[in-house]
Amino acid sequence: MGGHNKWSQIKRQKGAADSNKSKVWGKLAKRIAVESKQAKGDVTLPGLRAIIETAKKENMPKDSIERAIAKGTAKDAAALEAITYETYGPGGCAIVIEALTDSRNRTAQEIKHLLSENGLVLASQGSALWAFEKTAEGYTPKTTVPLSAEDDEKLMQILEKIDAYDDVQEVYTNAE
Repeated sequence: MGGHNKWSQIKRQKGAADSNKSKVWGKLAKRIAVESKQAKGDVTLPGLRAIIETAKKENMPKDSIERAIAKGTAKDAAALEAITYETYGPGGCAIVIEALTDSRNRTAQEIKHLLSENGLVLASQGSALWAFEKTAEGYTPKTTVPLSAEDDEKLMQILEKIDAYDDVQEVYTNAE
């Protein structure tokens, strides 16, 4: 009965939880670095302060937040860019992908590859954004599209694969 003790279960659960935290904290660190570069390290500016508050809500350690701020204000900091990709998913629902990257071409190719694996293609700029309204939290749908159970399941699988990519910060859809 190997592998059936309490420690094995705890180790497996902790490993999964730590992996999820690492992904979230990595994405938040990138966003903090970009905002701190724009704010020139001034933590009192609203954009940087909002990202720091989000990081604190996710229980990101204070030293990690400070390290991300320092990374963004360093002279040799990589130039991270925010890029928005658009596509249409199963059932005709619009999907908006926000990415933060240091290599625009690499990220574009990765996103195209992820989409093509699922039978989707990138849409031209503005072709899916019309269905969303830009807010402080991101994008909220102006209109929604009802999906069948089958299309909803496909969409969830696609969104999980896209969200797992490191450079992707947020994924929005107008599916119900």
